[in-house]
Amino acid sequence: MTTSPVNTPAIEPAAKPAGWKTFLAWLLWGWLGLVIGAAFLWVPAQAAGFQNPVAYRILFFHVPTAWVSFLAFLAAGVWSVLYLARGRARRHDVAAAVAVELGLAYCVLATLTGSVWSRIEWGAFWNWDPRQTSIVIALVFYAAYLVLRGAIEDDHARGRLAAAYAVLGLAVAPFLYFVLPRMMPYSLHPEPVVNAEASIDMENRMLMVLLAGAVGFTALFFWMHNLALRSRLLAERLEEEAQL
Repeated sequence: MTTSPVNTPAIEPAAKPAGWKTFLAWLLWGWLGLVIGAAFLWVPAQAAGFQNPVAYRILFFHVPTAWVSFLAFLAAGVWSVLYLARGRARRHDVAAAVAVELGLAYCVLATLTGSVWSRIEWGAFWNWDPRQTSIVIALVFYAAYLVLRGAIEDDHARGRLAAAYAVLGLAVAPFLYFVLPRMMPYSLHPEPVVNAEASIDMENRMLMVLLAGAVGFTALFFWMHNLALRSRLLAERLEEEAQL
């Protein structure tokens, strides 16, 4: 007695990542490596306008992380607008949530590096500087966004309310990052970085490294966001298929 062979589907090899994506990933890590190296080896050994002329190098990491946290919160608001305006696509809702999560991570890093700077420059980890206070308020505001998402079980209701909250953040974030600190009559932040003219006034090499760091950290955010978004959507799709 013979048995007919079982037709099993051929297993396709896993798709290899596109060459240009691999190139961009290596370019990003190389860029960040150069920024770190330049921050310690290329910029001037001392900088005027800082009480501790050596420890000022922390600004090459503190300022970019603060900038990217602001950018992430704005991106969350934009994706939330798209969610509300374009048929409430699940992808836009998840993209906004991931942006807030990463924005909070960058915001925590900015707060921690700022606290280290505060301890070195001003003698205490916390001095109630207007910028210290405003970034903590931003942390609380966007942490509440995640609490809101976790408190609502219905996907559609959660998406609508979370999107409305993130859209409100399009006004709150610029106010906390740029308007509120300048409304205060004082600031301990050094003049070469934040001054009355709202401009950056520093040595050219320092400025180049600072801007390069901002570019690198921004690219890192969007890379991590893309990975997290794809992973989250894939996990949800697999969960839905498992329930069928």
